[in-house]
Amino acid sequence: MIIKNKAIVADDWVVLRLSEQESADNVTVPAGKVIVPLQVWLQQRDALQQRDDIGVWLASAERPEDLKDDVHKLSVIAVDFPKFSDGRGYSIAYNLRARLGYTGELRAIGDVLRDQLFYMQRVGFDAFAPRPDRNIEDALKGLSDFSEVYQTSFNQKLPLFRRVQRKGNPAADMT
Repeated sequence: MIIKNKAIVADDWVVLRLSEQESADNVTVPAGKVIVPLQVWLQQRDALQQRDDIGVWLASAERPEDLKDDVHKLSVIAVDFPKFSDGRGYSIAYNLRARLGYTGELRAIGDVLRDQLFYMQRVGFDAFAPRPDRNIEDALKGLSDFSEVYQTSFNQKLPLFRRVQRKGNPAADMT
């Protein structure tokens, strides 16, 4: 199960992780909906781009620009969070949405916790695979922890002071 578009849904994608014996150029990508590592995509791109059931995941040290020519071909891009304190995935997500124009599913995978979900959606994530040892219903509540935001981000283009109508001080208007 994952959280997608603020609902808990069945996950029909498999995330491919390479074992120590496998390499990006010789791993066999199984049939079905598979999210492959970026390096597998880059090494086997010609064969994989013929399939419509392939997604790509990026490690926190990888650059989203490596997918700039392919973002329109992928229905799912995932960003791996190796540990909850690694914030590089936020920048990757923002760059995929804002700079590269990615419009498909953007999924957070790895060490994803409830406390991060609200902020992840602010930079463009719309799907989340919380850690399996956590309660997914509780994680879903993390998307609505706050009712208002001050700053701009991917999901809010105007700062709060531009969105709020305020009346001036009546005493100041008399001078």
